[in-house]
Amino acid sequence: MIPSTSSYQRRITREVKVGNVGIGGANPVRVQSMITSDTMDTAACIAQTLDLAAVGCEIVRITAPTVKDAANLEAIAAGVRAAGCDVPLVADIHFKPEAALEAAKWVEKIRINPGNYADTKKFATLEYSDAEYAEELERIRERFTPLVCLCKERGVAMRIGTNHGSLSDRIMNRYGDSPLGMVESALEFAQIARDLGYHDLVFSMKASNVKVMIEAYRLLAARLDALGPDWNYPLHLGVTEAGDGEDGRIKSAIGIGSLLCDGLGDTIRVSLTEDSVHEIPVAYAILQAAGCRITKTEYVACPSCGRTLFDLQETTARIKAATNHLTGVKIAIMGCIVNGPGEMADADFGYVGGAPNKINLYVRKSPVRFNIPENEAVDRLIDLICEHGKWVDAPPATPDENFHG
Repeated sequence: MIPSTSSYQRRITREVKVGNVGIGGANPVRVQSMITSDTMDTAACIAQTLDLAAVGCEIVRITAPTVKDAANLEAIAAGVRAAGCDVPLVADIHFKPEAALEAAKWVEKIRINPGNYADTKKFATLEYSDAEYAEELERIRERFTPLVCLCKERGVAMRIGTNHGSLSDRIMNRYGDSPLGMVESALEFAQIARDLGYHDLVFSMKASNVKVMIEAYRLLAARLDALGPDWNYPLHLGVTEAGDGEDGRIKSAIGIGSLLCDGLGDTIRVSLTEDSVHEIPVAYAILQAAGCRITKTEYVACPSCGRTLFDLQETTARIKAATNHLTGVKIAIMGCIVNGPGEMADADFGYVGGAPNKINLYVRKSPVRFNIPENEAVDRLIDLICEHGKWVDAPPATPDENFHG
């Protein structure tokens, strides 16, 4: 059977619980982000976490570079919960296993980077014999085991998050600066966890180079499939250090979107050099464009040409202003009937130029209203949406609306 090219088909994974939020399994693709405050600034961390939760972030990550920072996660978590917010918290760990052990007491998930957790990055060129390589792995096992055991005991999830820019010297010298090295680095740590009976794992393969990132995730998915059905762990997608503005959004959309369309990905983070709240709407848009999580109105609109029978830009703006609060409704705005009915066939409703200053309205492929004067057509479109039970009134405006772009 030829796979469907018009519907989203997602890789099947086990569910990993992060507090009260499930990743993978039958859960929607989750949206997460990371605060930017100094972890010792308790009030700022609480405020940023609450701000992210308010705009739809489902999991919030906080850096814990030292044991002291990790210990302060207790106060941060207490403040967030006291404010009535149950968003799961993740501690981001690099270099210090001791910080991870402290953080695991207070959060719902730990992120470790296998390139620098109990491993080295000195840009040294060494040749490892098989025996020496195995000896290094045993040293890592000794350092990693206490964290795995604590997470298993407390029900804390873990992301094994490989970064292209921080592969260890050991991995670099055996596999090179490559997607294969990224994958092998993560699988080594995963095998240790599995040997201890711990399976609450999520993987990521992040890179600032979109091509490397895509290749690494695809290779990881293939390796997990080859290892067997019980290696069906969820994937966390992201282009690390994507930048800001248009560049960051485009890189994230290409990297994350390509993999989502492959059916890969169970949680995503868009990494922008901006306030974290601006990452969330970019993540609602990538998921929607990939067809895997519909959370807002979707529009199909032609680019305009000499056949267009009304001012397409002005009309599209008016329709969006009237309908962009709807959830899961797809509206097509087409300038003429040449391509209109065909190109908008999978839309719920269509607004199509039928004659100069006259509009035809469609329900999916079928025309249902004809020759409506243009100055009445938006209202008639709303009537049609109401008739089919898909209209809700817009909520009152709030200050947080600015976060949604």
